[in-house]
Amino acid sequence: MSNPVTDSTTTVPTKYWHAVGDERLQCDLCPRHCRMREGQRGLCYVRQHLDGQIKLVSYGRSSGFCVDPIEKKPLNHYYPGSSVLSFGTAGCNLACKFCQNWDMTKAREMDVLADAADPARLAEVAADLGCKSIAFTYNDPVIFLEYAVDVARACRERGVKTVAVTAGYIDPEPRREFFAAIDAANVDLKAFTDEFYYKTCGGHLAPVLETLQYIRDETDTWLETTTLLIPGLNDSSDELDRMTAWVVEHLGPDVPMHFTAFHPDWKMRDIGRTPAATLTRARRIAMANGVRHAYTGNVHDADGGSTWCHNCGELLIERNWYELGRWGLDATGRCRKCATPLAGCFDAEPEHFGARRLPVRLAEN
Repeated sequence: MSNPVTDSTTTVPTKYWHAVGDERLQCDLCPRHCRMREGQRGLCYVRQHLDGQIKLVSYGRSSGFCVDPIEKKPLNHYYPGSSVLSFGTAGCNLACKFCQNWDMTKAREMDVLADAADPARLAEVAADLGCKSIAFTYNDPVIFLEYAVDVARACRERGVKTVAVTAGYIDPEPRREFFAAIDAANVDLKAFTDEFYYKTCGGHLAPVLETLQYIRDETDTWLETTTLLIPGLNDSSDELDRMTAWVVEHLGPDVPMHFTAFHPDWKMRDIGRTPAATLTRARRIAMANGVRHAYTGNVHDADGGSTWCHNCGELLIERNWYELGRWGLDATGRCRKCATPLAGCFDAEPEHFGARRLPVRLAEN
């Protein structure tokens, strides 16, 4: 827990907490269950004991807004080629030593939240920009659940979808509320050992697996997973075999899996970049275990980044980084060659937003 701090960010009451004695309140949002005295914040830094309640102190605030391709989340089976208005806040409820967005997730100063927008304004801007969806990303949206849910509700009134890029580290009751509001999610399955989660991320594996099964079995949220492969830590063939076999058994063969390349960052600068061959090996293991759509990321790999028909092998969605090429789906999302349906959400014809990245300023002051 951090020391008491003050700032001028917007605060709203939360409901996932209870008193535990000694004038402390326990946050019940995620499995960390931080216990805070008046003025203290949890590890996530944005939920704070104030005035006898736990409040979210980053409501309506962002580290910045940007229009991205949906494939950057990464989501390959959710309206390919479309644009998504992306944003995050400060803080995180895990402590990954390899964090690639550490300047935001590990921020301990609210001045990183340089932009602002209420939910209705954010939905309006997304619609005006022609974005198919809004993505809660860069840091984990479960820690700003109240803001994310309000944004999602405003988006549905405007016909805009919502996407969560999350580690899935959340307790059962808030999990129900959160994913009821979310249209698509990419969940970081960071490894397949509790040792990795504990030593490298400061968490545990089991709650993440529970979240994955909950999304797949109990919601209509479109689901994909991502695993950042770190040389020597979570990239063994045995671990990848167990992970991908678990996905097929518990989530089914149609949940796309992304294997992405690590680069030295934050507190893990002594480990080299992930070789492309490691990603190819992971993809091969996944597909041998029955994963129908496994992808490589953070490297240039046209085959590993493209979508192929699992039945006849036809190229369905050609990708060169974030640019789409050949489109082999018919208007109903089936393979043009053999009529096998492709799992996911697709327009009759894809958009072609491409690899652009467009910063957007929403705050009026």
